[in-house]
Amino acid sequence: MLRNLRELYQYRGLLLSLTQRELKARYRGSVLGFLWTFLNPMLQMVVYTLLFSVYMRQQIEHYPYFMFVGLLPWIWFSSSIGAGASAISDRRDLLTKVRFPAQVLPATVVVTNLCNFLLSVPLLIVFGLVLGRWPSWHLLFFPVIVLIQFCVTMGLAYLISAINVTFRDLQQIVANLLTMWFFVTPIFYRTSTVPDQFRELVVLANPMAVMVTSYQAIFYDHQMPAPGPLLLWMGIAIVLMVVASSIFERRREEFAEVI
Repeated sequence: MLRNLRELYQYRGLLLSLTQRELKARYRGSVLGFLWTFLNPMLQMVVYTLLFSVYMRQQIEHYPYFMFVGLLPWIWFSSSIGAGASAISDRRDLLTKVRFPAQVLPATVVVTNLCNFLLSVPLLIVFGLVLGRWPSWHLLFFPVIVLIQFCVTMGLAYLISAINVTFRDLQQIVANLLTMWFFVTPIFYRTSTVPDQFRELVVLANPMAVMVTSYQAIFYDHQMPAPGPLLLWMGIAIVLMVVASSIFERRREEFAEVI
């Protein structure tokens, strides 16, 4: 893991350059351009608000805001894992022509989506202000939650991208798993509505449940996030990064040959 981190730092200029290129290419030729960074989650929020507050009648005050708080970090996570699965296998042009630092590719996907997430946070705060939910000092915990989610996401992206090089079905499996994962993450509902026998499994065994409920705590409930689950997943994220980096390191010499 330390070698990967050192090399990422060594190639930080390349990582920044690829991230900027991805951000520009994402909306190239689009009339609205970077506005889609805000419009995409807003449009999703409108659809899900209609479904869960009108048809399914969730009794949560300022429900669109509650849901938006959870939707933004989920989009960062799911976009990173979905695109990260093929981050290596789709870049044969780079890996076969030069001795390219392969570890930069999954990192670029995660950092690009992190930038989109951070650009959407001011919109979230403004949305809360419109509804009369003023930010509180609990926002000081925001960088901590972002760091833990970043480590979890990066670890999974490295692991999945390395395996997907030889097992291409994995990216299809991941896409379907993300759909199921989405609905077992408490974005549209409170964890208190989950039956007692499943609540611990849904919350503690699901890193995104921990992240989402932590964001909800600081933005929506104006309280400290539960420290226990966050510390647990910080420890798991470190272990995950070590394991993923080890697997990635062992396999990266094969990437150019296999793809």
